[in-house]
Amino acid sequence: MTEITQGTVLLTFLLFCRIGGCLMLMPGFGSGRIPVQVRLFLAVSVTLALAPLLIPVVQPALAGATAPTIAQLILSETLVGAMIGTMARLFFLALQFMGTAASMLVGYSGMADTAIEENEPAPAMATLLTLTATVLLFALGLHVDVMRALVASYSVLSMTDLYDPQFGLSKVADAASDSFILIAQLLAPFLAYSLIVNFLFGILNKLTPIIPVYFISAPFVMTGGLFLLYFTFKEALTLFLSAFQMFLANG
Repeated sequence: MTEITQGTVLLTFLLFCRIGGCLMLMPGFGSGRIPVQVRLFLAVSVTLALAPLLIPVVQPALAGATAPTIAQLILSETLVGAMIGTMARLFFLALQFMGTAASMLVGYSGMADTAIEENEPAPAMATLLTLTATVLLFALGLHVDVMRALVASYSVLSMTDLYDPQFGLSKVADAASDSFILIAQLLAPFLAYSLIVNFLFGILNKLTPIIPVYFISAPFVMTGGLFLLYFTFKEALTLFLSAFQMFLANG
């Protein structure tokens, strides 16, 4: 049992700074569709649940700490949590980019769909991908891996080591690079399909300049895009969630 003292309360608040900063930007947890009060209570609940496990680990950080040092720790822990949440959100932003690009390649980008996960409207294909990935994040128990990653972060980024902007920027850049390389691989079938189909219809347009081939080909291109999405949807989400789980495990 952890004894509740003034130092314990302060350590718990420092834990809340990192955990709350992470959950504020973490996909699913930090969605704009979730009321602010619910997100706040969730961050407090997770902090209180992890506090008995983490307080003995971070207790040396407050040994002889002065008021300016505590203020630095609060700012540093908030930035570390925001860095972790930003790295995770980059994966889902990359997935949304894939959906938007795929919609454009197969002719579905004409009208944006209602915003669900993000605050801005997006094509229906992007909404379908991001919403399904968010649901699977909780259905497959990856939200538990998020908690494990937060606990493991204290062994990599100790509370006594203040936030290093250069290190944080390099980690965010690495996460952005990994996520967009993954998305480029998942987008490759749609890119190849778009190039081949538009090239063939372009040749057909040259052979029959009188017929408006573009308007005739649009329904066929869109139908083919739907079939391609049907056959690649499961595999794309499987690869994406596997990469996201690997990111949570290895950071």
